[in-house]
This record gives sequence, structure tokens and C-alpha cells, in this order.
Amino acid sequence: MNRLPIDEILPDLCTTLAAAPNAVLQAPPGAGKTTKVPLALLDQDWLQGRKIVMLEPRRLATRAAAHRMAQLLGEKTGETVGYRMQLDSKVGPNTKIEVVTEGILTRRLQRDPELADVACVIFDEFHERSLQADLGLALTLDCQAGLRDDLRILVMSATLDADPVAKLLDDAPLLTSEGRAFPVETRYLPQPDRTRIDDSMVQAVRQALNEESGSILAFLPGEGEIRRVADRLESGNLPGNVTVAPLYGALPQTEQDKAIAPTPEGQRKVVLATSIAETSLTIDGIRVVIDSGQARVPRFDPNSGLTRLETVPVSMAAADQRRGRAGRLEPGVCYRLWNKAAEGGMPRFARPEIEEADLTPLTLDLANWGVIDVTSLSWMTTPPPAGISQAQGLLRDLGTLDKDNRITAHGKQLARLPMHPRLAHMVVTGAEHGLGKLAVEVAALLSERDILQRRGPEALPVDMRLRVRALHGERIAENTHRGSLSRAKALAKQWARSLKHAPQGKLDIIEEDEIGLLLAFAYPDRIGQRRPGKDARYRMAGGKGAVLDNDDPLAGEAFLALAEMAGKTREGRVRLAAPLSKATLETIFADRLVSGEMAAWDSRQKQVAARRQTRLGALVLSDAPAKDVSPDQISAALLDGIRETGPHCLTWSKEALALRGRVACLRHAEGEDSTWPDWSDDALLDTMEDWLLPYLSGKSRLDQMAELNLKEILLAGLDWNDQQRLDQLAPTHWTVSSGSNIRIDYSTPEAPVLPVKLQEMFGATETPAIANGRVALVLHLLSPAGRPLQVTQDLPAFWAGSYTHVKAEMKGRYPKHPWPDDPMAAAPTRHTKKRSEK
Repeated sequence: MNRLPIDEILPDLCTTLAAAPNAVLQAPPGAGKTTKVPLALLDQDWLQGRKIVMLEPRRLATRAAAHRMAQLLGEKTGETVGYRMQLDSKVGPNTKIEVVTEGILTRRLQRDPELADVACVIFDEFHERSLQADLGLALTLDCQAGLRDDLRILVMSATLDADPVAKLLDDAPLLTSEGRAFPVETRYLPQPDRTRIDDSMVQAVRQALNEESGSILAFLPGEGEIRRVADRLESGNLPGNVTVAPLYGALPQTEQDKAIAPTPEGQRKVVLATSIAETSLTIDGIRVVIDSGQARVPRFDPNSGLTRLETVPVSMAAADQRRGRAGRLEPGVCYRLWNKAAEGGMPRFARPEIEEADLTPLTLDLANWGVIDVTSLSWMTTPPPAGISQAQGLLRDLGTLDKDNRITAHGKQLARLPMHPRLAHMVVTGAEHGLGKLAVEVAALLSERDILQRRGPEALPVDMRLRVRALHGERIAENTHRGSLSRAKALAKQWARSLKHAPQGKLDIIEEDEIGLLLAFAYPDRIGQRRPGKDARYRMAGGKGAVLDNDDPLAGEAFLALAEMAGKTREGRVRLAAPLSKATLETIFADRLVSGEMAAWDSRQKQVAARRQTRLGALVLSDAPAKDVSPDQISAALLDGIRETGPHCLTWSKEALALRGRVACLRHAEGEDSTWPDWSDDALLDTMEDWLLPYLSGKSRLDQMAELNLKEILLAGLDWNDQQRLDQLAPTHWTVSSGSNIRIDYSTPEAPVLPVKLQEMFGATETPAIANGRVALVLHLLSPAGRPLQVTQDLPAFWAGSYTHVKAEMKGRYPKHPWPDDPMAAAPTRHTKKRSEK
């Protein structure tokens, strides 16, 4: 075997694990930890004929690591070394090292809590802090503490604050490999404002091809950017010896293998990759890296219950990982598409996924493990209580947890299926109604990226039935994503096998409703009813809103089951849906219907009315006049009306808006750890029961909202100490050099504005700042007539630079006002020269 830096500490690692059950290994990229460590442990006495299981965060790295280790042993994959992942496994009766994707370990633990045939679990690339890695480590530690004190746990990472991990592992020994990295020169190529990252990347690739030798690894946020950059490069007369190779998770295996394969002699390759290529993967020939500085990550919105992909700046740890790819085999170069100064604002490490993910699958796994109180396990990062609470509410609604949050028989059935609990509920319930085969097809399609890909400006049709027909072989569109379609077919086939012995029933509904009904099983809170009006706007059973393009074929449907939406607002844009009829809803969801006299919002009259209604959540299935209802019901219905109409229906005074801006400014300044309340429009609408409901007594119409003093209502939510802090950190006014007390404009909370006449700032040598100096005010320096002359957050730089030009232009226009040569030494004034001299 070739010598690698990790070889130097392998004896120490073996000695450590022989004496203690846990260890932490820190080794930089290229040190060889992924392939050398498991092989080094194969001959250890404590193995006692059992296996080593190593977790990898990505499928591509899982397969590549197993293949490389098998090569080092002179064997085929599936002999001593194998791998397991969804839809693909290569293991045999003699396999001693299994490389697995992270969810595999969780399901293995659920089937066998003792891990009876496993001697050691290795968590590779733990710095990525995926949700499944955190859960897997917590469950493995619980197994070790309660059932298997002989089980070894090894956590390996390239960029990680290792001390907290070692402490979590009962003060485990920490070993560090120095690694072997060739020098990498860093060059900064900041992209111009408003330039798309695609344009900057194409320019950077062409520049690197001209300036440097060797192959290029370029990091982009996602598949869309990769495809656009690839198309432009390939249509732009590249040199004949250069090929472009995309690399992302949804790419077929053959295409992924092509991207990481060595290039022939004399050839160069431009690999366009997502963050999939950051770690655990060596791509031969790479000596140039181009980093966009962006990554696409899932973000769960607890308010909407939806997960969306967001493009975010990478952490410095990730940027350094990417940079290091250029120096694995020889000295290299890294082009960064940002200013060096921007690195001061980049996070040191990415936030753990557990803090921002949908915790429903994790909560079901924990309940299946027998855990109700998540704090009873040992976590690197304890799951947020709000996320757990929301997940438990959904799982109770799906019948997987009882009122005490203990797992039910239905929940145990769902936990055995390798899919999100929503989809598992749809599959199991669908099978009970005779729709099992169709349910697994819909689940498979929803588990993959949409098989219809947008190619131009036109929006894609949202109808889920089109996707199912494509799965059955019907040609739907030229822009079908073949990789996603193929994987969905394979998933559906695999999952269908798990339903062979499921009970089958017969459902008496029209065929057009079947897919909509299945989506309603999975997303009962997202059953949508069309609102009155020309636009295709829907109210969902859970109370949120949704918008559909008016020209979409489903825009006229009275009821839709919504599977996927996009957007951060309260009215998400529908991406995937299917129709279903009112008759089907009333038949299948009869046990969820609520009938009786209640207060209801009248959109036309803009007031609350007493009605006799049948409701499915927030949806009104039947409606007729009724007698009087209780005041509490009236207030609750009025809140519905305010949510439907929007926050603009409340009367926001200048003082109330300024108060919201001041608090928003402090939230922005303090970042993720801020304790100031969120008073954004969406947050206020979501929390009206807390702050507004107590003030609605005796009110039933929107026009009565003008009577409310919203500033005082919001202030009542802050205690006396917070009100004092607010006045200190984000004052309403600022006293400038001249003595004038000027109101600060917080309408842009991230950059509050101080409009002040230029002469009143003479003598000031620093830019005014609030929030303990963390927020510099944006100075709108005004002429004597009150017109803007300059906008700056750097007053000394203005005095030293642009002031000379401003003075030359304004001195003749305003001769009665002072325009000194040295404004920092001049006396500030609100008056003309003559008045100032008196």
C-alpha cells in the first residue's frame, strides 16, 4: 500500500482503541483516514469476528470508499469490504467492513438495538453534522451505555472543533494527523454586483484554463447552476483537450464515476460539482479549485411545516475544505469568487442540520427507540424543543404517537419504512384502502427531486398525476429528468415488496381522486380549498395559504391536496398537487369533520358572522346562517380575518412601525442568538393569539382595528428591563455634533438611516453607531436645502475623500453656509455664516 500521512498514527489509534472504547481522530483532507483506518483495525483482537461499520454522509463517497479499500486489499467490492445504501448494496458472507450511508445505521439499530454483529462504529466526516449522523451517534452511545460496553466508537473529521466531541464520548482520547497538503495559492475574483454566479463561474473557468495547467474542480450551489455553466462552457469553443463533467447527487452512477475517473494523458477536465465533492473523495488530476462560495441546504420553516432549499454562503471551514482539494496531489491554485474582506463575515462552521431540519423523522425514530424526553440521550446538539413539539403534534395527527407521545402500533409500522413518516403513513393507509401500489409510486416520486425540470420561463404544471403517468412510461415532456425518473422507479419497485403482506381493502371513490386522496393522507394539513375571487388562491386545512398560477390546468379546482410548495411567505406557491372532490373528503375524513354553530369570517363584509358550518380544519365544507356565538369564537374568527386580509389591515402608526424597526435592527445585529422578538409580518400573523387576541374583546369588524394602539400593545410584550435596553441600544433619536436631536429612520432595520445636514456633522471624526457599536448608522448628509448630497457609513472616509468634490460643487450654490477646508476641525452649525459668527 502507498504510504499516506495517516499511517504515522495508525499504531497509536490501534493501541488507543484496544485500551478504551472511544476515540476521536482529526485528520485533514487527503490524509487517508477514510480508507486506511478501517483496514488498520481489521486484525484487532477486540473485533472477535464481528464487523466494522463506517458511516459516510454521501452515497458517492460511500461507494468510492468501499471500492478503494477493496482495491487496496486486491479484492472486489463485496468481499472483505462492502457497502450498503438505499437501492444499492454489495456485501457478502465474508464482509468485515461495511461502508453505509447514515440512515442505514439508524434502521439497523432499530432492528437490533445491541448491534450484536458489530464491533466498531466509525462516524466519518462528522464535521458535516448531518441530522442522521447526530442521531446515529446518540443512539450508538445509548447502545454502548446500556447494552454493549465493549462496542467501539470512533469519530473522524477533517475540520471540526474536536474537544466537544471528545467530551461527549466520555473524554475520549483525541488523536491528530498532520496530513500532507501541498501549498495552494489563493486568488480572489470578486463577482460584480447583480452578476449571476453562473456568469462569474464561466469567466473564472476560462481564466483558469488560460492561466493554469491541470484539471479544475469548480464548486456551485446546485444542479441548476451546474447545468447552465456546463451548457455555456460546452457551447463556447473550449480547447479540444478539455471536457466538462458535472457531479451532483441526482446524477446517474455512471456519470458520477466518469467525473471522478482519471483523465487520459494530455487531457484536462472541468468538474462542476456541488458540495458533494468537498470531502472523502479524491478526483485524480485536480490542481485548480474555483469556489463560488455558495451551497444549497435544506431549511425547515416551523411556521409553514415545509422544508425548502436555500442558497447560503459557505462556512470558512467548508471554504478551506474546498481549497484543500487543489493541494492533494501537487501544488495548486484556488480561485475564490468573493473579496477577501468578506471572509470576516463568513461563519466559522456551518450550523448543525439538527437545528434547522424537519425533526419529524427523528422524533419517530426516538419514539421507536423508547425515548420521549430527548434530553435523556447524549447529543452533540440537543434537538430544539420547538421542533420536537411540532413534530410530535404532526405524529399524533398521523396516529403514530398517542396523547403521551408514546409510539403506537401504527407508528411502529411506519418506523419500519425507509421514508418520511408522512409518506409512510400515506403508503400504509393507502394499502389499507386498496391503493398500495399507487401509494409507493407517489411516495417514490415525492422522495426524489421533481422528474419534470424547468427549461424556460414557463412554469411547470403542478399536477402530480402527470408524474405518475410518466412513471408508467407515458411521454409527458421533453424536460423529464431521466435520473430522477429512473431512481423513482427503482424506489417504487423496492418499496412495493414491503407491502406484499399488507391488508388490502377496496375504496369506493372516483379514479381521478385517488392520487389527491393519497396526498391528503400524507399532508392532511395541506388540503386546500379555493378562495373566492379570480386568482387561484387556496386556504389549507392547517390555516396557511397557497397560490397557484392562474394558467395552471388545476387552477379552477375547488379542492387540491398540496404536496410541495415554495416561498417564505404565508402564501407559498404550489409546486406539486392533485385534485380531489368534496364528496371524497366528506367520505374519507368523516371522523375529522366538525359541525355546529360557530363564528366565521365573512370576506366580503370584512366582519365576523354567526354561521352553522361543517369544517375540515380551517376549510368550510358547508355554510348557513346561525344564531349568536360566544365572544371567544368571535375573537378567534376575527384573527382568521386578519390573517386572510394581511397585516396591512391593522393601523400601523409611524411610532409602531419605528418600534418594530428598532427591534428588528437589534435582532439583525445580534444574529442567530438574539433574544429580541420576531415582529416581522409573518411572525406577527402567526402569533396573534399571544399578542393581539387579548385586545379584541368587543370587536368583530376590520374597521374597528383603527382603535388599537399597536405600539403600546407590542411594548406590553417587553418587560421593563427590555424596554430600557431597547432605548439604550436602538434609540429613537441621535444627538449630532451641532446639538440637534434627530430621529433615526429604522424602515430598513439592517441599515438604519440618520438624515442630517452636512454642516451639523462638522467636527465629527467617527460614524455614529448604535447597538453597542455593532451597527453604524447610514448617514444621509443633506444640503442646506435638505437635499441628499452623500450617503455613507464611513464618515472619516467621506471627509478625506468625497467631501472635497461636494464642497467644490456646493460652495457657490450655498455661499452663506460654511464649507471649511478641514471639516473635522470645524465647529458644527445649524446656521449660516453670519448667524454662526454672532
